[in-house]
Amino acid sequence: MSGHSKWSTIKRKKEKTDGQRAKVFTKIGREIAVAVREGGPDPSSNSKLKDVIAKAKANNVPNDNIERIIKKASGDGNADNYEEIVYEGYGPSGIAVIVEALTDNRNRTAADVRHYFDKYGGNMGQTGCVSFMFTKQGVILIEKEDVDEEKLMEDALEAGASDFLTDDDVFDIRTEVSDLGAVRDALEAAGYTFVSAEVEYVPSTYTTLTNEDDIKNMSKMLEMFEDNDDVQAVWHNWENEE
Repeated sequence: MSGHSKWSTIKRKKEKTDGQRAKVFTKIGREIAVAVREGGPDPSSNSKLKDVIAKAKANNVPNDNIERIIKKASGDGNADNYEEIVYEGYGPSGIAVIVEALTDNRNRTAADVRHYFDKYGGNMGQTGCVSFMFTKQGVILIEKEDVDEEKLMEDALEAGASDFLTDDDVFDIRTEVSDLGAVRDALEAAGYTFVSAEVEYVPSTYTTLTNEDDIKNMSKMLEMFEDNDDVQAVWHNWENEE
């Protein structure tokens, strides 16, 4: 798709089975637990937790689940100790790939990530090998249906957004990383609902795959990353993601 590849990923995830949705719940649960351990259980004083709770709600994680995870993570009895790691590498034909993971076993996760890169025609690289091709931005996606574009643009820019794009079936609002929470909260207070609202690695340029084997391998590689419980997010610069 043109410009931003996140929407096609979201559309694909919307069609996933109950078992695959459970994986999404598990991954977000890890993020919530880490946020609680780093900044405490109160989202009003822990902006990272507030952001993850918003992400959880956008992914239809039930409030009971969110509260249970926060309670467990703030207790002394929870020994889970997850570490945040970012891997970088190349997919088929040089597609730039960034993999964000939360793991309690960095050797296992590194071996899995390397295996997926190798198996599907890519290779894992050193830190910094592709991240220079991306910028971290706050990205808020809102479905176009029943939304007045001019009013939303006005509200978003007034709230502090840095850019406003349209892409397929969504409006794509960009912010500075530090402004994401404030812009999201302002738009939520104005009555908007989000497909997603999170910090993303946005590529500066995109690469199109034309070889059918490359397209199949890249699709399979992304599936393997998304199905791995340790992998929280995958960012890439593949233009024509299916």
